[in-house]
Amino acid sequence: MVLFSPTQFVRIFFFIIVSAGIGFTAHAQNTTYVNAFIGTDGTGHTFPGPSMPFGMVQPGPDNRNYGWAHTSGYQYADTLLLGFSQSRLSGTGINELGDVLLLPYNPAKEKLKNRYHKNTESASPGYYTVVKKDDVKVELTCTERVAFHHYTFPDKNARLFIDFKHGLRFVFDEKNQPEYVVTSDVKVIDSKTVTGFVSTNNWVKRTYYFVLTFDQPFVDIESAGEAATAKAPAFTFSFSLQEEKTLKVKVALSTVSADGAMLNLKTELPHWNFEQTRSNNQLAWEKYLSRITIEATDKQKEIFYTSFYHLLLQPSNIADVDGQYRGPNNKIALAPSKEYYSTLSIWDVYRGAFPLLQIVAPEKIDGIINSMLLHHKAAGFLPIWTVWGQDNYCMIGNHAIPMILSAYKNGFTKFDAQDALRAMVETSTQSHINSNWELYNQYGYYPFDKVDNEAVSRTLESGYDDWCVAEMARLLGDTATAKTFYTRANYYKNIYDSSTQFFRGKDTNGNWRTPFDPLKATSPLNNPGDYTEANAWQYMWTPAQHDVEGMIQLLGGKEAFTKKLDEFFTTPALQPDKYLGQEAMIGQYAHGNEPSHHIIYLYAFSNKPKEAQRYIHKVINEFHNNTPDGMIGNDDCGQMSAWYMLSTLGFYPVNAASGEFVLGSPQVKRATILLPDKKVFNIEAAKITNAKIYTKKRLLNGQQTNKVTVSYTDIMKGGKLTFEMASK
Repeated sequence: MVLFSPTQFVRIFFFIIVSAGIGFTAHAQNTTYVNAFIGTDGTGHTFPGPSMPFGMVQPGPDNRNYGWAHTSGYQYADTLLLGFSQSRLSGTGINELGDVLLLPYNPAKEKLKNRYHKNTESASPGYYTVVKKDDVKVELTCTERVAFHHYTFPDKNARLFIDFKHGLRFVFDEKNQPEYVVTSDVKVIDSKTVTGFVSTNNWVKRTYYFVLTFDQPFVDIESAGEAATAKAPAFTFSFSLQEEKTLKVKVALSTVSADGAMLNLKTELPHWNFEQTRSNNQLAWEKYLSRITIEATDKQKEIFYTSFYHLLLQPSNIADVDGQYRGPNNKIALAPSKEYYSTLSIWDVYRGAFPLLQIVAPEKIDGIINSMLLHHKAAGFLPIWTVWGQDNYCMIGNHAIPMILSAYKNGFTKFDAQDALRAMVETSTQSHINSNWELYNQYGYYPFDKVDNEAVSRTLESGYDDWCVAEMARLLGDTATAKTFYTRANYYKNIYDSSTQFFRGKDTNGNWRTPFDPLKATSPLNNPGDYTEANAWQYMWTPAQHDVEGMIQLLGGKEAFTKKLDEFFTTPALQPDKYLGQEAMIGQYAHGNEPSHHIIYLYAFSNKPKEAQRYIHKVINEFHNNTPDGMIGNDDCGQMSAWYMLSTLGFYPVNAASGEFVLGSPQVKRATILLPDKKVFNIEAAKITNAKIYTKKRLLNGQQTNKVTVSYTDIMKGGKLTFEMASK
């Protein structure tokens, strides 16, 4: 007898479908490699619930509604269940969303309503299911703007608890939780419909509107919790079910109005066919995941396609189906092409995720750029980190700027380039939160006695943005602006201490901060200092994003540059601290946080370029796994996943806005990227084995290349990149 695992069975099923020619692409099996539990245990902060690519809703289980470990609402190790809310963030370090909590339960076993059988949990793109210990089976799927719940009860007597007070709260202490709900208006319209809005004050101030419908009428309703004093209600609905003993619930959301939520519901999900909705969701994922195929082990495929899945969960299009959205000025507007993207974790994703999106989802790029330009018009400066259309101003720098330059350099034209330059200049000259340009220009750096924390990091990251403004101005023929910002892009040299060979905090009198410990990591949340979730070693390499040659000269030449890199990867780390980004360490390299992500690839500009290939192989194999704890460090809306994907393919952008990817060492035998206009870009690692991890020779379209980069243009016009692999 031949026995197949559930995963093998699903893959065989898909093979049969593909062979029969039933509506799937030629690579329809790629969704079956997605393991939605990767990153859900530990610090990955991902979630297993369904979503659509770039979707507005993400229904899923909430184990807790506060705390750093539960920023997505879910933590794999937990065994208690609050219920199932309709929205969340993926892989972040701060809690937000978690709208409209639903908890179905069996009244005969009410004491077990918050517990579930861990071994019954299952998830795949577009689907999540679990069986609770009160014998209620929960299944979830969704469209872009509507969550769809399907419950199966042990008998006809059913209860459904719905909590509008619930949310994923930006607090780390259970005893000190501020008021989450500001105001609400929730109406039970009839025995099948509840609608209204809830305004919250958390990471951002926002209002969500909703329509919630049942497929059959409730027979009783009662208030639950502290209804008399709560700023939003909670209800328990009772049902007498039909013979099937099932209850279906749809929850549509909107930033605009309850009417907008209703329009989303009627347009996207006018029926009650759960399986059809699930199938449509999976097909949407397959459309994207089939754009890259790799020849690799099943384990590599699981990590790769799960990374691909995580990459595409955000940014979220929060415009209603008619294109209306609510912007940062709290006004309703109409989005061009009915696209307005939020959940923009810009400090993270500008580095690798956004350049990768330009390859695998180019049809989304103009919409993302236009959304940022619309934000600028409403708020006065480009977005920093947005959720639900509102800016939380988290992190430093103004890295929408490199994203705009990247898109323009790579040929995206469905936005006004002159308008974009104006937005970039205004954002870089008119002071706003975390960006005091008068202070920055007066001293040529941020002095630590005038800036309470992150002075060094702010200076270095602003310098990169300045280079991007200068480049955009140069490309558009504005030489005066280009000259001004090229000068500012060199401000990083003003805080370089040649005696220690580090960028250090400097005060308004030009004195260095003392004492100075380059190993000590700082963070504004729990250990204020001159660096952002990193130490002096890790921020040493920030200016190399735009000025590798300048860094080489600053250190005294290529030999000194190489020596400094070697010291970086071999200097022992202090005790790992996940709250300060000090995770997945190789010497001072901290793979668990974004400031380190480009540093391995700097070896390409050193005297020892093959060292990069050794460290890439080490990171891929030691810090990424196909297990729930297989992601060390927050995924941060797909950036960690993007690093894995790009490095697996054999390249990564040191300068995310340059249109160039630095060549590394591919980790799979072959990869095929399907591009627009039926073009194909093939990657081959000839003779690759676990021992042969170094590149002996590189060929682009059959011609040997000695360049250390491959361009976005080269990739998108199709062709073949060949790496001849060797063991040393």
